[in-house]
Amino acid sequence: MLLSEQEILRREKREKLMAMGIDPYPAEEFQTNTTLRDILKHWEHNKFDFKDVTVAGRLMSFRIMGSASFAEIQDQTARIQVYFRRDDICPGEDKTMYNTVFKKLLDIGDIIGLQGYVFETQTGEISIHVNSFKLLSKSLRPLPVVKVDEDGKTHDGFTDPEQRFRQRYVDLIVNPDNREIFIKRAKIIRTMRHIFDDKGWLEVETPILQPIHGGAAARPFKTHHNTLDMPLYMRIANELYLKRLIVGGFDGVYEFGKMFRNEGMDRTHNPEFTALEFYVAYKDYQWMMNITEEIFEKVALAVHGDTKFTFGETELNFAGPFTRLSITEAIEKYTGVNVETASENELKQKCQEWGIEIDDSMGKAKLIDEIFGEKVEEHLIQPTFIIDYPVEMSPLTKKHRSKPGLVERFELFVMGKEVANAYSELNDPLDQRERFEDQLKLAERGDEEAMAMDEDFIRALEYGMPPTSGIGIGIDRLTMLLTNNTSIQEVLFFPQMRPEKKVEMATVADYVSIGVPEVWVPALQKMGFMTLDSLKGANPNKIFNDLGGMRKKLKIDEKLPEKSVVESWVA
Repeated sequence: MLLSEQEILRREKREKLMAMGIDPYPAEEFQTNTTLRDILKHWEHNKFDFKDVTVAGRLMSFRIMGSASFAEIQDQTARIQVYFRRDDICPGEDKTMYNTVFKKLLDIGDIIGLQGYVFETQTGEISIHVNSFKLLSKSLRPLPVVKVDEDGKTHDGFTDPEQRFRQRYVDLIVNPDNREIFIKRAKIIRTMRHIFDDKGWLEVETPILQPIHGGAAARPFKTHHNTLDMPLYMRIANELYLKRLIVGGFDGVYEFGKMFRNEGMDRTHNPEFTALEFYVAYKDYQWMMNITEEIFEKVALAVHGDTKFTFGETELNFAGPFTRLSITEAIEKYTGVNVETASENELKQKCQEWGIEIDDSMGKAKLIDEIFGEKVEEHLIQPTFIIDYPVEMSPLTKKHRSKPGLVERFELFVMGKEVANAYSELNDPLDQRERFEDQLKLAERGDEEAMAMDEDFIRALEYGMPPTSGIGIGIDRLTMLLTNNTSIQEVLFFPQMRPEKKVEMATVADYVSIGVPEVWVPALQKMGFMTLDSLKGANPNKIFNDLGGMRKKLKIDEKLPEKSVVESWVA
């Protein structure tokens, strides 16, 4: 295992602590009585409350100054300055806890607990005067050192998206503002739960592993159950199970659940995502549009205190009523083409004119869907309901009560992206069977997203499902909108990533090939330059200065190379 010099030093410190009888990872509870945010928020109003505080957090900086030192700790809520004075921490003759443990064996990134009292420095900074401290966890890897200059500019920040998403734990430590994204995400879900619970609907759980993939048009992940010796699919939607519960007698059910779709990845798609779905008996899609407006308005108020908020350079307004357009009206508005009267061949010709990729498996409904996606979606900035889709596009939706060939369905679009999909649910079992059979024909034509036949779901409908409306809302996309993020990876703690590339450590011959004398290779490796890529573009002045120290440390009996030579290594 190749370790950097910092990692080696930290492991050595760990051993020294253990030799002193100090457990670097103690098991017992460490009780705190306040948070750093509470101190900063309430200190001015009630200083008496903070005469004896016990807090815990991660060391984020040090300023060692002889018998007294300053540092900063960070907990989940905030960051605060702490003051260590040798004679307060070590009131007796033994000064080991300050002189050795604090000054020599602690590092940035270590987690400590401390007891003391709050005071203000001469410059007015709220700080904690430490009377005692305890090491709670020794950090063996150095954190990225983020520096902010006098102008407020950040340098050496942990900002590379791939690193941040792979090592979210580091991102949340050194970029604590990013935690706010996930706090808001939790607030969105909590607000929705309050709405549904107040209406008397039941939160439920449905299977993630399903024998038939259904409820949406998407390609599933497939696995195999050894004991049952049968294929199973990770759910692409929970719709068909939630409807079974409506058949079973519940008037309203909802679920926040993970869905899985074996499809492409981009800035708005992750193969694993979170959706809310809820179904309410005796309602239709017109009612669902009204309650969707209520939900979005209340969520915006919970997160921002206002229905208006900024996304990028656009001010969005989640106060209803939202614009309502049929899908055919929307296409005609933005393309001039009436897709209702156009034939399948005419639509194919239009797609070819516009450069839209199509294939022979696509029927008229699929062509309309492609045209809508390519030519219309980008124009739907403010919340807009697109309603009344062709029946072929919606195999689980009730036929329109007054418009032949259409169904009672809507999708909600914001900033050109779909964030919700809802129906007046199809509850005629014979009609449902015919729709599934139509899907099977599409599958025979090569449509990998076509739905499968679900005999048990049809059997459930045959027992009778009341008129029902249901909706699916993408929690990730809604969170993106409400936190001003354009990438779904930003609102997922652990987004799916390609396998991490293994870093091949450079050999001695590799260093020599770029002009590094063999005698200096161990020094560079000790300094953390384990690959040629890490050496390229590094600061030659720092390398030159550090080589002087390494020369002594490693007892290299060789003249230090000229600075111009070091510069050639990193060029």
